[in-house]
Amino acid sequence: MGRVIVLGSINVDLETKIDSYPNPGEKVVGESLQRYAGGKGANQAVAARARGVEVEMVGAVGDDDAGRASLNRLFAKGIKLRVERIPLVPTGHAIVFSDGRTNAIVVLPGANAKIGPSPLRPIHGLGPDDILLTQLETPADTVVDAVRYATKYGARVVLNLAPFAALPADVIEVADPLVVPAPDLAAFEALGVRPRSLVVLRGKDGLDWDGERIPGPVVPAGDVVDTVGATDALIGTLAAELVKGADRHAAAFAALSAAADNVRHHGAQPDPRL
Repeated sequence: MGRVIVLGSINVDLETKIDSYPNPGEKVVGESLQRYAGGKGANQAVAARARGVEVEMVGAVGDDDAGRASLNRLFAKGIKLRVERIPLVPTGHAIVFSDGRTNAIVVLPGANAKIGPSPLRPIHGLGPDDILLTQLETPADTVVDAVRYATKYGARVVLNLAPFAALPADVIEVADPLVVPAPDLAAFEALGVRPRSLVVLRGKDGLDWDGERIPGPVVPAGDVVDTVGATDALIGTLAAELVKGADRHAAAFAALSAAADNVRHHGAQPDPRL
């Protein structure tokens, strides 16, 4: 069985619950401030590792307390670290506002923006059994290099096109699958490029894989605690199941189940406090 190699962001999430989102110029009072482990890359790596597969995390943190806490947590979960420590640059942070149903997030990239230009070169034995899982909270040029490098050695690419950005056609074309949230579908289709397969995330309605709807478990509204990180739980689980050899239906249902479980606890990861 191969590995899931995650290239992506490592953040500290500062999350507060609010009753309603403020209008411009308005002040609202948050209920509390929690410090959680986060970052799309780290979230997806943790979700993949929870499925029992080998995971390598490629990214960057600052040489600060937040970075050390993040790396210690990932290491304790059995994730192999290929993470740069960038001096004089803070670890990435996200400020998360949540009303329990939806969330709004402000990302401060910090060290995530400083990942080196050839991030997969230290990975030994990269091959067809491996999956590269990546997103766009790290520099686009770094992602492009990683996808091209992984493809050169036959690795499968799972590309989460979020936050949405236009990438070169050859990078999109090798994604299997390319994962996009439904609100970004029109912008993606405007690019006029087709990946090997396409997953469209539709929240509580499940997902579409090459146009076929695959539903998942329905979480009663009263059981939803926090929606932050549910998509990352889905994508990390999906990559893990694919690397284990699951077909798309089995992989998708496991992924949707992981997302359903994730909304039942606070934070983007299980037991996320830093």
